[in-house]
Amino acid sequence: MKTFAWLLRREFWENKGGFLWAPIIAGGVFLLLNVLGILVAEAAAGRSKIQIGALKLNELTSALTEAQRLHVGAGIDMALLTIAGLVGTVSAIVVFFYCLGSLYDERRDRSVLFWKSLPVSDRATVASKVVSATLVAPAIASVAAALTGFLFLLLISAYLLFHGVSPMSLIWSNAHPFATFAKILLMIPISALWALPSVGWLMLCSVWARSKPFLWAILTPAGIGVMVWWFDLMKSLSLPSTWYWTEVFVRGLFSGFPGSWATPMQLQFDDSQDPMAVLDQAFSLAALYANLGRIELWVGAAIGVALLFAATHLRRWRDEG
Repeated sequence: MKTFAWLLRREFWENKGGFLWAPIIAGGVFLLLNVLGILVAEAAAGRSKIQIGALKLNELTSALTEAQRLHVGAGIDMALLTIAGLVGTVSAIVVFFYCLGSLYDERRDRSVLFWKSLPVSDRATVASKVVSATLVAPAIASVAAALTGFLFLLLISAYLLFHGVSPMSLIWSNAHPFATFAKILLMIPISALWALPSVGWLMLCSVWARSKPFLWAILTPAGIGVMVWWFDLMKSLSLPSTWYWTEVFVRGLFSGFPGSWATPMQLQFDDSQDPMAVLDQAFSLAALYANLGRIELWVGAAIGVALLFAATHLRRWRDEG
């Protein structure tokens, strides 16, 4: 266990810029854009001689009905989920290229010879990279997203206070930031299982390719897809014509992106619905972990494990530059 923990620390320190600073910078850019947006809006209102404070926002917000307050809370929770999605997407891009270079770069700079001289198995080395890609990086991104979300709420609270509106009654009493980000953290195990086909394929290309693993990873499934389309193989298998592209190409390359495991859902709010109930149902733990009963999750995970098994064995001998 100590050896494996050391391997995880090695992966983190060698990729600290991507794992840690990329999601933090993404969150900072998001907050900066919001600050600039507020300043531009205030400047535009000043040039137009529109006094936002004169609108008496505190009176307008105090007149909101309970249903309207539920809509405000649902909107804020969705904004927090959107922030998590944006930060998570940046982290997923980092992980995508991390997996592509994880086993290729050590062969290119010949550092693989040093690591193989240590009493560390190929299995442990590959496993540490998989855990870093599927658990460590998403966990760091989730924490960065949570911090960004809370700073965003503080920014909006300061703006409301500036215009005489109580953020406690409008935002903090209606939104559920702690519950929202707790759910995001609880999504990580599901996302990790769902991402295994992509991680396995990218790492297999990383260890197999003599050069340009990115092209191998993209062009190989794309070329197969063209052949499948050309010979209309999906029709002969009684499958939809888009099945290969959605279930193989997209799943094999981009299943590490946040929310890629989610089934299509539409959140439509109207006066006859409780928006918080809709959100709770869509993002409840029951709905989240119901994905464990999906056959496509386990089939993909099994394929991912097989690809990682192949990558582990290839690493034992493919150490040339």
